[in-house]
Amino acid sequence: MRLEPFGLPPSGAQLTPAWHPSPNHGERKGCSRPDLVVLHYTAMECGHAAIRTLCNPETQVSAHYLIHADGAVCQLVEEQRRAWHAGAGSWGGVADVNSRSIGIELDNTGFTPFAAAQMDALEELLSDILGRWDIPAQNVIAHSDLAPGRKIDPGPRFDWQRLAHGGLSIWPSPNCAEIAPDPARFLSDLSTFGYQTDLETEIILDAFRLRFRPAARVRALEIADMKLAAALASTFPHRTSYTALV
Repeated sequence: MRLEPFGLPPSGAQLTPAWHPSPNHGERKGCSRPDLVVLHYTAMECGHAAIRTLCNPETQVSAHYLIHADGAVCQLVEEQRRAWHAGAGSWGGVADVNSRSIGIELDNTGFTPFAAAQMDALEELLSDILGRWDIPAQNVIAHSDLAPGRKIDPGPRFDWQRLAHGGLSIWPSPNCAEIAPDPARFLSDLSTFGYQTDLETEIILDAFRLRFRPAARVRALEIADMKLAAALASTFPHRTSYTALV
């Protein structure tokens, strides 16, 4: 799929998003272009219900895109505008994530696998967005990444490794010796990657595991957590690509 700059679909596009304009948006603050993509799930009964919510001025929430379970893509806000999807939180030390990001909602309750057609459409859309705005793959993040303890989407069923294999996100490859559990080092490494770490270690650990160790069952910090965090810090230290307004 190819979109023109500012998210306007050209005629004849292979996968042209349906336009469902939301009134819930504004000017980006402090930067002129996005450098993050945030993935969400809707946690609603269907995509159409989510669109009604995202386009209702009383809710004051929105996203740039929504992808239905059958792969149909809807655009609600133009990409150069600031949609209202991230809420409170931060990534890479910046609190106004809305001004720096493009938000994509996935039609999913959080309790079921993500449909193949939906993932196919997401990959096409992400490929286009990353190329158009020169966003690095490591800056495709989860809502739960930027809001630890407050949000859990897109949740443990989302296939981050699939996106990483396609160059549309990242996955750490631990290659270091075993590292004894050390909360201070764990938080330092995750801060280097981008996480907000001024919260309790358990909250950060839960958010980290939602994405990188969803099958973990032991509550305590483990060697596997340490090795993954170290790999993230060494291989994918947070970097910004946005243009600041001066």
